[in-house]
Amino acid sequence: QVQLVESGGGLVQAGGSLRLSCAASGRTFSTSPMGWFRQAPGKEREFVAAFSWGGGSTYYADSVKGRFTISRDNAKITVYLQMNSLKPEDTAVYYCAAGAADWRGPYRYWGQGTQVTVSS
Repeated sequence: QVQLVESGGGLVQAGGSLRLSCAASGRTFSTSPMGWFRQAPGKEREFVAAFSWGGGSTYYADSVKGRFTISRDNAKITVYLQMNSLKPEDTAVYYCAAGAADWRGPYRYWGQGTQVTVSS
């Protein structure tokens, strides 16, 4: 069994920053891609960012490019999402995902989500 636990969400004003963390347990997957997704109320889950171990490549949705940064700490089996210049439209529940052979998915494992709320 693989468990992913997100943390770091909260309430922040527009223009502020947050860093989300996703701690993994139950297995190691140092060479596997990790992704972040989000789901706003009444909307479908959407891709935010992914980290591909091969070449250390990162991928971002157009809506967050230049503002969000995904990274990974193998020693802690943890992935992070640094979010800067937050906008109200970033408000959503953020989920981390793992267990994909390719950064585009499909991902096998998902966390419970952490709420991010950005006020104007």
